[in-house]
Amino acid sequence: MTPPANLRVLIAEDETLVRQGIRKLLELDSRIEIVAEAGDGEEALRLIEETKPDVVLLDVRMPRLDGLGVLRALQERPEAPPCLVLTTFDDRSLVLEAIREGAKGFLRKDVSLSQLVGAIETLAAGGTCLQPAVTESLLRGLHARPPLAAQAPALVETLTPRETEVLRLLAAACTNREIAEALGTAEGTVKIHVSNILSKLGARDRTQAVLRSLEMGLV
Repeated sequence: MTPPANLRVLIAEDETLVRQGIRKLLELDSRIEIVAEAGDGEEALRLIEETKPDVVLLDVRMPRLDGLGVLRALQERPEAPPCLVLTTFDDRSLVLEAIREGAKGFLRKDVSLSQLVGAIETLAAGGTCLQPAVTESLLRGLHARPPLAAQAPALVETLTPRETEVLRLLAAACTNREIAEALGTAEGTVKIHVSNILSKLGARDRTQAVLRSLEMGLV
């Protein structure tokens, strides 16, 4: 699936300077159209309903209704757009919760324009985005929190060695094509492995699969 030619984006961020900075940055790419800006979660939900964006850039910490509340509310809407959480290294626990609540990806706020646009394109095309630096931070946080690991779900079925290799590359934010090139196999074969991984982990998408694999110590 390919992203739409023009990408309609809504920015939900309570800090005005940060929000305007993200907008100015994205406006440098002619494919991006900023359809709305929201300064809190309640406003974000209203504007999402009104503007129907392709992707929502979502801050976790916002007044009135935080990012987690927005994600929970969107799970009840069948046509809800995918949300890309913009975070900092101090947001580990909130990012974990955001993924559980349906976020399709997360990036640090210090990413480049090309990384941000690439992530928006990926989500608009139905994919997920996991930034390696944040994944590594989450992994360190999970290792420091044994109670969370103790609550990890059990595997439905043991992963094969090749599926484990694919899972590690998923955690490194590799695309199916990049995984295929790294393993010397066909992209179609990688898609089959990814499907098997999701099934065995009981995950709804790649983002949740990586989260669960981190909790279970598989990567």
